[in-house]
Formats: sequence, C-alpha cells, structure tokens
Amino acid sequence: MYSYETLENDKKGVWDGVRNYQARNNLRAMKVGDLAFFYHSNIGKEVVGIVQISKESYQDPTTTNANWVVVEVIPINRLRKKITLAVLKNDDMLKHILLVRNGRLSVSPLKKEEFDRIVGLSEC
Repeated sequence: MYSYETLENDKKGVWDGVRNYQARNNLRAMKVGDLAFFYHSNIGKEVVGIVQISKESYQDPTTTNANWVVVEVIPINRLRKKITLAVLKNDDMLKHILLVRNGRLSVSPLKKEEFDRIVGLSEC
C-alpha cells in the first residue's frame, strides 16, 4: 500500500507490483507526459490524485519475471474531494469504465471526457 501523500513526500514513485496482463499492457501504453489518476485500490477504493508519467515502462524491479513492467510517476495534484468507487459506479458517464466493470483492473485507460468528469466530480 502506497499513499498519494507518500508519493508527494517522495516527489516521484514507481508504479510497481502490477500482476494482471491487461493492466500490464496498459502500463506499456503509457507515454511520458500522460496524466493518470492515483487510485487507492486497497484501503478506501477511491481516486485521490493526479500523477504524470515521468518514465515509460521498464522491467519491474520487484521481480525477475520479464512479463511485468513499471512506469515512474510524479505527483501533480491532490483532488479536492476523493472520488470513491461507489460514486464512479453511480455516475451515468462513468459506470461503464473498466475500473467499474472490472474492479481488479485499476490500471485502465479513460477517454478525455471521462477523465474530465472525474476531475469535475472532485471539485464539487
């Protein structure tokens, strides 16, 4: 478990420990400069902040298995209001995103309008 607060204190972090092939493929697709949400997938199950990809995928240093990769991220902004999985499930625009349809897939792409909607919900 790695919190957004810890990432802010560290100034950069490694998105490691992903052991799902679809999530791994989504990490591989990330490019430097892409924005992503920081989602607490263990405690809270909520979107809490925005990060930027600062280094593209490379071998996950927590394993010798070449199937698994990481990306590096830097904190951009803590959301004013945390967006819980329950809120995402109950929002008409967001109830079909992969995170909602497959709760174990916390590394998943969003359309720009979905990203903007989550940001908008956090500002309410």
